[in-house]
Amino acid sequence: MKKKINRYMVLAVCLTLLSTILMTVGVFHHMYREQVLDDLKNYAEVICGMTSSGEELSEHYMGTDPDVRVTVISAKGDVLYDSQTGDEVLGNHADRPEVQEAEVGGSGYAIRHSDTIDRDMYYYAMMLEDGDVLRISKEADNIWSVFQKTLYGILGVGILMFFICMMLSRYLTNSIIRPIEKLAGDIDNIDGADTYIELVPFITTIQKQHEDILKGAKMRQEFTANVSHELKTPLTSISGYAELIETGLAGENEVQRFASEIHRNAKRLLTLINDIIRLSELDADNMEVSFAPLNLYELAKGCVQSLKLNAAKHDIEISCQGSDCTVNGNKDMLEELLYNLCDNAIRYNKPGGSVRVNIGMHGEHVLLTVKDTGIGIPKESQERVFERFYRVDKSRSKQTGGTGLGLAIVKHIVAQHHARLDLKSQVGVGTEVSVLF
Repeated sequence: MKKKINRYMVLAVCLTLLSTILMTVGVFHHMYREQVLDDLKNYAEVICGMTSSGEELSEHYMGTDPDVRVTVISAKGDVLYDSQTGDEVLGNHADRPEVQEAEVGGSGYAIRHSDTIDRDMYYYAMMLEDGDVLRISKEADNIWSVFQKTLYGILGVGILMFFICMMLSRYLTNSIIRPIEKLAGDIDNIDGADTYIELVPFITTIQKQHEDILKGAKMRQEFTANVSHELKTPLTSISGYAELIETGLAGENEVQRFASEIHRNAKRLLTLINDIIRLSELDADNMEVSFAPLNLYELAKGCVQSLKLNAAKHDIEISCQGSDCTVNGNKDMLEELLYNLCDNAIRYNKPGGSVRVNIGMHGEHVLLTVKDTGIGIPKESQERVFERFYRVDKSRSKQTGGTGLGLAIVKHIVAQHHARLDLKSQVGVGTEVSVLF
């Protein structure tokens, strides 16, 4: 990155120097040209002030400056006098641009390049009172001649500026990169790093991503530890009961009870593994989910019907009320969501209690509520019940066969459907879970 920044900065310096040199030479040449023309104009005005007749000027004027050429041209274009050619006959000058401008506007000028001497010729013409034209001319360097004469000085200044800019470029590059390198070397102490305001959004984003990565790593570590613990408990029970049966330490009356415990723990183990697999599937970023318009009321009625026998075993009454409401969702996920909410409401209920499932419209949205008359959730635990393996009453959860993953799965399904999840509960009164689609 440093090399790239240095390369671009050096390129910018070179282009800046080149453009500055060209612009300086151009400005200087323009000023030089204006100065030459002003000198010629002043020279012409001085000569014109001496006489107003071209004939008198041609008889009496003797040029004192060998670099300045004085020419008097008649109204017909004939050369009456020329300070450099004397009495030699010159061609007609009526077609000269500066002469034509002087005849029309009183004065005129022109610049013509001479290929023979590779210099520019500057001409200034002024109309005299008798109708003749006074023309002053002078040789001067063109822009390339000016450039060649100043080339060594320009190159010297350019090289000096180049090295100065190189050092400044290196200093600025290090100043830009240093905070980034410092952040990369100690990202945990990102808050105390010296930086400039332009990097604040970048640093904030990196800090958030870093925190998310650490949080994700911590969650995976906790999840792995919880999975190991949850799997270990039923496996230990199964192994212990099986060993008692295998060694013959269990009597005939106890074998059936041990076999029943092995079966119960095996079922719990299987349910736990299935929930872990399902949660892993929902966590996958590349999971493809198909959505379609579904009648949530019909899905809820089907779920309630399938759980009536289980509810009756716990002396719980379960029912479904509402009306047909369509949501855009995944059928398997919504059935799983309904099952987990209703199953939890049954597990953590009281004998003689009830579970009410209601489907209806809430404004332009569909609202699902599952309300029970169970044991309720303490206020301090309400925000954590959707965490993986979190149980309010661990002993009751294990007795009823809960894995602690049901509500975590519900949370994932709600997120997949871009819905809103809400929980209200009071200890000893009951719990109401609502999902707004």
